[in-house]
Amino acid sequence: MLQIDNTIVSLALIEKKFSCDLSICKGSCCRYGDTGAPLTAEEAAILDRIWPLLRSWLRPEGISSIEKEGTSMKDTERELVTPLVNNEECAYAIMEDDVYKCGIETAFNAGAVDFRKPLSCHLFPVRVKQYRDFRAVNYEEWPICKPGVAAGIKKDTELCIFLGEPLVRAFGKEWYEKLLWAAGEYVNYK
Repeated sequence: MLQIDNTIVSLALIEKKFSCDLSICKGSCCRYGDTGAPLTAEEAAILDRIWPLLRSWLRPEGISSIEKEGTSMKDTERELVTPLVNNEECAYAIMEDDVYKCGIETAFNAGAVDFRKPLSCHLFPVRVKQYRDFRAVNYEEWPICKPGVAAGIKKDTELCIFLGEPLVRAFGKEWYEKLLWAAGEYVNYK
C-alpha cells in the first residue's frame, strides 16, 4: 500500500496492467453487477437535474426503470446507486454495435449534458471507499475484466496510467503526480 495525502492506495494500481477492450468484453461493466453503479449525493442530484435531457439518449427499458425507481436509488446497503433494468444492467446503459456503453457519457460527448458519468464508472475497475480518516483506493479484480487485463499486458499499460483522467478527476492533478512519482520510486526499488 502507498499513502498519498489522506488516501491509502493499493499497489495494484501501479503493479497491474490494464486497458479496457470493449471489442471483447462488450461493456460488461455496464451490464453485470449485484447493484447499480455507486453514486455520491451530488451525482444523484445531477442525474435528477439532467434527466429531462438524457431521456432521448436512453433505451426504452432504461427509461422505464428510471421512471419506476427514480434517477438514483438506494441499494440493500442503503448506498446511492444507479437503477437497474431487470436487476442486471444499468438503466443508463445503451447499446452501440452490440456493445454496452454509458448513455450519460454518450450525451456528454455530444454536448447534450454537462456531466460525463458517475465517477465510480469512470474509475472502474478501481473503487474508492471513504473511511473516517482516509480514503482507500483499491483495484477490484472482476472476471468480466479479464480482456482488459490481457489488453493492458499486451500494451504494457499500468492501471494508474490507463485511469489517469478519472484519477485526476477524483483526486486532482497534484495527487496524481504524487502517485506517478511513487510508482516510479516503487519500480526502481523493486
